[in-house]
Amino acid sequence: MIRKAIISIVIVSLVIITNRCSNPSHKIEVNHLNEIALIEKSIHGAIGWAKNKDFNLLYSIIANDSNYLEVDPTPQIIRGFDAFKKNEAFWGNPDFKAIRYDIRDLKISLSESGTVAWFYCILDDINEWKGKPAEWRDTRWTGVLEKREGRWVIVQMHFSFAKE
Repeated sequence: MIRKAIISIVIVSLVIITNRCSNPSHKIEVNHLNEIALIEKSIHGAIGWAKNKDFNLLYSIIANDSNYLEVDPTPQIIRGFDAFKKNEAFWGNPDFKAIRYDIRDLKISLSESGTVAWFYCILDDINEWKGKPAEWRDTRWTGVLEKREGRWVIVQMHFSFAKE
């Protein structure tokens, strides 16, 4: 008799737990405004790091795995964090100087789960190479970020120029 009562209690408990987990009213609450602000900070950091050549900041914002993907107007496609690091070493050269950047029309969307975001903006990235202008103006920039271990990291970026 006691055994039947225990089995009944376990079954009822499992039904209640299953019901609560599948009930959409019990979603994890996400503070969208706070998350958007953190995402925006990561987006700005992905360009702003260059002013002080803060590679630690940059590497904390880029997904440190083989799935990272970056496409820009050059023929090269950067696949994986190791390829990204190798490519970014160029910016550490003393002949490169970051002057300023401007992000306009930034649109950030956050998934319902609050763990994935995507963005679009127009970027001006103004730099010098050996004292001469080296810049991207009116660059379309899109990307996808994922929240990992409490931080927003960029897992994919795409830069392009509109043709007139």
